[in-house]
Amino acid sequence: MYQKRGKRPGLPSRKALAGQPLQGWRLHLYTIIFESDTRAGRWFDQGLIVAILLSVAVVMADSVPTLHQHWSGLFTSAEWAFTLLFTLEYLLRLACVPHPWRYATSFFGIVDLLALLPTYLALLLPEAHVLIDVRVLRLLRVFRVFKLTAYMTEYRGLALALRASRRKITVFITGVLMVVLVLGTLMYVIEGPANGFTTIPTSVYWAITTMTTVGFGDIAPKTELGRFISSMMMLLGWGTLAVPTGIVTAEMAAQRQAMLGLAPTPVTTRTCPECLSEGHLPEARFCMHCGALLPPWQHDAQAVQADV
Repeated sequence: MYQKRGKRPGLPSRKALAGQPLQGWRLHLYTIIFESDTRAGRWFDQGLIVAILLSVAVVMADSVPTLHQHWSGLFTSAEWAFTLLFTLEYLLRLACVPHPWRYATSFFGIVDLLALLPTYLALLLPEAHVLIDVRVLRLLRVFRVFKLTAYMTEYRGLALALRASRRKITVFITGVLMVVLVLGTLMYVIEGPANGFTTIPTSVYWAITTMTTVGFGDIAPKTELGRFISSMMMLLGWGTLAVPTGIVTAEMAAQRQAMLGLAPTPVTTRTCPECLSEGHLPEARFCMHCGALLPPWQHDAQAVQADV
């Protein structure tokens, strides 16, 4: 029988060769780093969060002149210690996943890398050291660590509501931009540079601060017509701010109504090694997003019961 060129019986497919399967020490390390249903994984994630908070606290304390004057050497040593610790953690993450490049280009992979670069870049560009506060973004893993089912369910519901109403919100924002552009240009014509409206972009900036009822007070209309338009914009702003809230709330209410009567599903931190998605059911064998085969669910009964 004719066979396609390059295909031979018994040889693994290209997809199988794309990444090495998880087994041995890599599977054990993957379970500890990427999941928290075991005691070791939970301790690892909690220790990581403590280290992140301490590293951010060191950067904040180092920015205080009096503390920097007396403890600059200690702060520098602590910062390098945290950086080396996070570098080791980042390398271990790359070592235990089947597709390191896929993880490196994921959201958390980019955040992990950005948490390391400022310290190394500070050797060449001292100003880059202030960017180290990006480590705070790594605290988003707290939802996975504590596995608070109610909070994770509400978080997903909010994300789905925002996704479902993205077109309506886009239309709303576009309409608001048109209004502030027209009214900002009108105020530039009415008030003019003599009253602070020196350019159309400056006038549009004033219109945005007025529509959002912020009003910094650096620019104010002086003519009667300008004050009338400003008053109308403030009243319009109060009603405008409620529109996106109503859109998202309506979507959330619709989703909650659709979910009534459904039994809650158990929440786990099972992570797909292919697409790195989380939240798979305990009995799931394949990823619900990419269909890849999931490794066996490694969990500790006491750790799971503590989060239910």
